[in-house]
Amino acid sequence: MTLLVDGVGGPIVEVEAYDHEDPAAHGYRGRTPRNASMFGPPGRAYVYRSYGIHWCLNLVCEEEGSASAVLLRALEPVHGLEAMRARRGVDDERLLCAGPGRLCQALGVTRAHDGFSLAEPPFELRPRESVAELVAGPRIGITRAADRPWRYGVAGSRFLSRPLGRRARDSRA
Repeated sequence: MTLLVDGVGGPIVEVEAYDHEDPAAHGYRGRTPRNASMFGPPGRAYVYRSYGIHWCLNLVCEEEGSASAVLLRALEPVHGLEAMRARRGVDDERLLCAGPGRLCQALGVTRAHDGFSLAEPPFELRPRESVAELVAGPRIGITRAADRPWRYGVAGSRFLSRPLGRRARDSRA
């Protein structure tokens, strides 16, 4: 799948899943003003600040009230490279969107995007043009349920935030 925000973005190459019964998920202990968007409806953005520094973008996935979402960890920068470079202050394509904080900075995503529909501007989601081989591994930067292999990435992508291990399955992710 390709994500664009105001025409800037590229194919998503890495994600992490968070389920409503997952102790590492923001919605696990219930709804708060900070995590309200995670509770749906599906197809919305859930944006939060990580460690008080970086914005992180999640795609809300399940029915309203479920609090399940997918964190976007990395994408391959393809569209709007000059805008991404200006926002990030780096030239190296590999460093533009490899990591959730970098990705949001490159795309210009902030808390102002929280709750927005992913099917309407400024967001645009496009289907992947080819089948991708996925690999899976443990999630990053969490302490609860850290062993769950719910981090998925496109095998061989040089744009992953960190290398991934075992093969998951072929997919149109």
